Amino acid sequence: MPYETVIGLEVHAELQTRSKMFCACPVVDSTRAEPNTAVCPVCAGMPGTLPVVNRKAVELALRVALALECEIAPLSLFARKNYFYPDLPKGYQISQYEYPLAQRGVLRIETARGEKTVRIRRVHLEEDTGKLIHMQDPDGQSFSLVDLNRAGVPLLEIVSEPDMHSLEEVRAYATTLRAILRRVGANSGDMEKGVIRFEANVSLRPSGSQTLGTRVEIKNLNSFRAMERAIAYEIERQTDLLQNGQAVQQETLGWDEAAQVTVSQRSKEEAHDYRYFPEPDLPPLVIEPEWIEQVRANLPELPQAMKKRFIHNYGLSAGEAVLLSEEEAVARYFEACLEQAGDSIAPRTIALWITGEIFGWLNQSGEKFENLRVPPAGLVDLLRLTAKGIINLNTAKLVLNEMLASGKPAHAIIEERGLIQLDDAGQIADIVAKVLAEFPREVASYHQGKTTVFNWLLGQVMRQTAGRASPAVARAELERQLAGSKGN
Repeated sequence: MPYETVIGLEVHAELQTRSKMFCACPVVDSTRAEPNTAVCPVCAGMPGTLPVVNRKAVELALRVALALECEIAPLSLFARKNYFYPDLPKGYQISQYEYPLAQRGVLRIETARGEKTVRIRRVHLEEDTGKLIHMQDPDGQSFSLVDLNRAGVPLLEIVSEPDMHSLEEVRAYATTLRAILRRVGANSGDMEKGVIRFEANVSLRPSGSQTLGTRVEIKNLNSFRAMERAIAYEIERQTDLLQNGQAVQQETLGWDEAAQVTVSQRSKEEAHDYRYFPEPDLPPLVIEPEWIEQVRANLPELPQAMKKRFIHNYGLSAGEAVLLSEEEAVARYFEACLEQAGDSIAPRTIALWITGEIFGWLNQSGEKFENLRVPPAGLVDLLRLTAKGIINLNTAKLVLNEMLASGKPAHAIIEERGLIQLDDAGQIADIVAKVLAEFPREVASYHQGKTTVFNWLLGQVMRQTAGRASPAVARAELERQLAGSKGN
């Protein structure tokens, strides 16, 4: 029997505030800061302490909720979610449940089949837990240490409806949501630091059925790769169970990265297991309509809207537009280049150099786009020199690599290395003649019908000129001399 996969995602994103959700402790990088140095009686869960809501965290949550087209609740409530865990010092987490900040939003994603809308069930605020560090002593005995630096950091939970049915849709949803979180300034997107974590709810049902199957929840997936592999494994595991007449158990799973399998952690809790009740130390959170409209008016252009504008205004392909619009720094750079270039360089030419040569260099060097040493004016200057024929295309790529590495302007590199394009027909003719005389066997092979040798001979001409020869002039001259030598 064929089965349909049904997937919903819960995304936990730390909000970029300077202080924690309910106290004045600073938010620090939990991967680098000394353990337990950003802790006070409030986030350590000491008796008698009182929480105070961080207004900036609420504002950032509003920015995300509005970007996701959610309905904002004029009044929402914080609740106590009760469960014991070593890195949750109070024994409960302050969260939102029955009355969240926002509900009923949408996120539109691009798939191979076109645009798909994933419904957003809820967006709510809560506090993060601390962090457990698992270690072994010299005798091989395992133990765990607790770091409370992360306890109380503002956390936004975004819960989708179970509207996704493939790994492609899940990845598109996760990457699109991450881009929105970054664009509105709510989250850095640094997944290696654990500031975004995914939890996937996965179930299978017979194809054509509208009844949801028994679901499992895979917790704390902190990379796109881990998320995809965990879901793929779970789909395969559940398919095998169902095809063999066995039942899927509702449970909470973890992902074992080393073994590449899901592992059972506990039976799946329902909401009543957490004994939610209103947080007695916090009043209702009232959001005035004026504040909502102020936040809405200050939202930046979102990546999807920017992508469509790039396609419409500049004639870019969908793939190029996505690459240029996902990251705000890249989009700003591209549009700054357009402003510098005016009508002298086509927008698509600039786009191709950014997404091709610059992105390629960044991938190899490991540097970040924000630290790019070539300003928009520098790239435009290089492209103008290429368009004017002062340097050829291959030389321009070499020059750009040196610009990216050193920060030197194009004209300085060209002068220092003597890279001005050679387009003197007489000089190129002499070089072509020299190459043909040097490789008579290859010339004979060309005349015998092996036309691919032409490009090899052209490469030898370019090598003789250190890449400076005008490709058009060199090609024409090589064609002329080869035709003239045919009867020899």
